[in-house]
Amino acid sequence: MEALKQALLALTHNVYNFTAAPGTAPPYLVWQVDGGNDLSAGNIHVETAAVVIVDLFTKQAADPLAQSVPRAMEGIGASWYLNSTQYETETGLYHYEWYVEVV
Repeated sequence: MEALKQALLALTHNVYNFTAAPGTAPPYLVWQVDGGNDLSAGNIHVETAAVVIVDLFTKQAADPLAQSVPRAMEGIGASWYLNSTQYETETGLYHYEWYVEVV
């Protein structure tokens, strides 16, 4: 998990666990553990991975961070996919959401 956190911090200092600090100006990243994904063999857990959600909140539809986040995840050997991209009318922010598996 520390490798993911450090990879995100290399992109921006605005990285938070669960929720951004009050008054944080976008863009910012939020991450949280959503569960696990284990590989079992011989009735034991051979490999375990944490499933993490990484969210980017930004005012820019084409924010460069949206391209940098996947590269950062690949740089630490994490498996990932972009789950959704949406515009949140209540906040006026674009919201990118990735699911990441970290061993």
